Amino acid sequence: MGQKIESFRETLREQRWDDHRYYHHSLINQSLHFVSAVTFLTAYVLVWKDPALAALLAWGVAMTSRQAGHFFFEPRDYDYVNDCTHEHKEEIKVGYNLARKVVLMGLWALSPLVLLIDPTLFGVFEPHVGFEEFARHVGLMWLVLGAGGLVFRVVQLFFIRDIETGLVWGAKILTDPFNDFRLYCRSPGKLVRAGIENRRSAKAG
Repeated sequence: MGQKIESFRETLREQRWDDHRYYHHSLINQSLHFVSAVTFLTAYVLVWKDPALAALLAWGVAMTSRQAGHFFFEPRDYDYVNDCTHEHKEEIKVGYNLARKVVLMGLWALSPLVLLIDPTLFGVFEPHVGFEEFARHVGLMWLVLGAGGLVFRVVQLFFIRDIETGLVWGAKILTDPFNDFRLYCRSPGKLVRAGIENRRSAKAG
């Protein structure tokens, strides 16, 4: 049992390290991950009292800030630090690489349209009355989407990799907000200082 636990921990450390070194070079991306981590941790507390609001926060703020960092600010040219191409990183990514994230975020963005077409969501909800009730129904949909996306990839990894890899990745995703908070809590300050230094350099030039 002790050997299995140590193997689990080692695989978790490896997945976290690969994620950090391959996909978090940009200070802007790191800072957005810090914002995401704080928001996710807030949602973790809130989900027990108000699941719909927690999901709205998680998807509307935490996920959008997190993925914006990856899509718009993280460099995709050759990674000289790790001596590999962006394509190689995408190929070996255990969880959701950028291509898979496009699908997931597309489902997220389009899912409210389903409620506009069928306010009952095929009999799941009573038809919403007003925007607030519509938003809460959307939040519950997003909660199911998030849980479904997590479970789907875990089970998929069971078949294409192995059971341990899937379980470790699931644990990594659930604990990423805690880890990202620890890793990137200083990144916003570094980003501000870098901006100040750039302005000083520009003026001096």
